[in-house]
Amino acid sequence: MGKTVLIVDDDPTQLRILRAVIEKSGFSTLQASDGDAALEIALAPDGAKIDLMLLDLVMPGLSGMDTLKELSAKRSDLPVIVLTGTGSIDTVVSAMQAGARDFLVKPASPERVIVSLRNALEINTLVKEVTRLKKTSTGTLTFDDLIGNAPEMRSVVAMGERGARANIPILITGESGVGKEVVARAIQGTSDRAGHPFVTVNCGAIPENLVESILFGHEKGSFTGANAKHLGKFQEADTGTLFLDEIGELPLAMQVKLLRVLQEGEVDPIGSKRPVKVNVRIISATNRNLAEAVKDGSFREDLYYRLNVFPIEVPALRSRTGDIPALLDHFIKRFNAQERMNVRGVSSETLEMLKKFDWPGNVRQLENTVFRAVILSDGHTLQPQDFPQVSGLSPVIPAQETAGMSTNVAQNGDDTDNDDVDVSILDRNGHLRSLQEIERDLIQFAIDTYSGHMSEVARRLGIGRSTLYRKVREHELDVEEKRTLSK
Repeated sequence: MGKTVLIVDDDPTQLRILRAVIEKSGFSTLQASDGDAALEIALAPDGAKIDLMLLDLVMPGLSGMDTLKELSAKRSDLPVIVLTGTGSIDTVVSAMQAGARDFLVKPASPERVIVSLRNALEINTLVKEVTRLKKTSTGTLTFDDLIGNAPEMRSVVAMGERGARANIPILITGESGVGKEVVARAIQGTSDRAGHPFVTVNCGAIPENLVESILFGHEKGSFTGANAKHLGKFQEADTGTLFLDEIGELPLAMQVKLLRVLQEGEVDPIGSKRPVKVNVRIISATNRNLAEAVKDGSFREDLYYRLNVFPIEVPALRSRTGDIPALLDHFIKRFNAQERMNVRGVSSETLEMLKKFDWPGNVRQLENTVFRAVILSDGHTLQPQDFPQVSGLSPVIPAQETAGMSTNVAQNGDDTDNDDVDVSILDRNGHLRSLQEIERDLIQFAIDTYSGHMSEVARRLGIGRSTLYRKVREHELDVEEKRTLSK
């Protein structure tokens, strides 16, 4: 699930250097020596696999600026970072106006290149998520926006697209957490009602004495507490779609009134003297077996046949494990951007483990499990121990956190010796050590842990390399000696 970067530069030496730096950080690369070749690769059918372009502005033939402009017109979703040898304000402004996400002045340090790449990818993830949220809120989400393409879901998409063409009532069935509402929104976004209201009602979450008022509305003064006129959900969804989630939980008394609305196309608000016409498309969903509910008398048979005109069953996640890699990638990218993490994917062992898990809570459970794993992880790749509820393994606690826990035990009166703690915040008498002493020990501990690799030490400590070297000099730490000892 590593990202692919297309490097465009006419200088072979620069290409080799950038390729080595980028691939060392876990990215895949493609190379092009001019703008025409870059456009040919990016606009090809498999160009969608490219996640980011690193583009030199000064090249023979089609210039970097012209390449950027053409790319912005045809593939605005592809983030571009420009390379420039001058760094003049006019050049930078022109590049940003043409659609560049960032710029690098040659020669750029490896750290600056990688930070720029990751920031651009993070921003792109956020842009995609915002676009997806906008589509959801405006009722324009389509089946193309669904994550995954497992064979088991193709029949769902085919049925949904067919059902969207007509105004036929649709009943979506499936276990809790499979994504029934997402399918309903895709049906709305694919139909001629796209962009119109999409109103969701959870029939199992409404108090029984308020169901009629919430669904059909009421007039002012129609009952105690009715201080103003209230439009029901049916009137709110007029010209759009009403999604009745958990329809099997609707009380029997309300089932009769719902049946009348479906038959007559009008609602009777409480206290109103005349019915109100509504133009609403009904999509209902349930995780119950409504046929069995009809048999035991908890659901009306006539309403069941009225709703079950065009049934669509969404398979459980354990039945479409082919979607798990795409879902993992989507959730990891979202949580990386949301929580400012740097997880690049899952190990092959972890992926196989997740595919074999039963997932009783389906996609919703997978989403929450990935969120927890991203927070637990202390590396770039999620491991089985980051999923303790799935693997049964205990999460690995970083050494710094373990040290802090040990110090707390000693402070609470245990006989633990602070010398056993890597970085102690207390002296032998139980008093706080100075900040300077703690900082010195922490930097020394990091240098020892990462064998004197200062780039990694700086990244782990969350500071710049120049700041790290300054502090090394201030604390008189001998980095070269540590490197020799670690070999």
